[in-house]
Amino acid sequence: MKSFAELEALREKMKSNIGIRSDDSSNIKISVGMATCGISAGARDTVAQLSESIEKNGLTNVALMQTGCIGLCMYEPIVTVEIPGQEKTVYVKVNRQKADRIITEHIVGGKVVEEYTIGAIAG
Repeated sequence: MKSFAELEALREKMKSNIGIRSDDSSNIKISVGMATCGISAGARDTVAQLSESIEKNGLTNVALMQTGCIGLCMYEPIVTVEIPGQEKTVYVKVNRQKADRIITEHIVGGKVVEEYTIGAIAG
């Protein structure tokens, strides 16, 4: 992905394909840091892979959203997963391979990918 137009097109595709409201409290929410630091670290590819993996797995209860910088630029791309009734999970340095594992193992399989979390990296 090289341009803002491509990013906007991806966002529109995600919204139409997933077809859910991001403010529905029963949805799983996945946020990707898309400030300058996140984008320069590869967040566009991360978002693309998350979207592809969500679609590939037929997930209809997942809201994929963008967020700004949270002040941890050296850990970008940062992906936050919020599943109702569970603690928030923050994944760091998320590339395409990690994004796919997060969807298949955490979202579909129910098991946090511990080695990609902020606690494993920063701890």
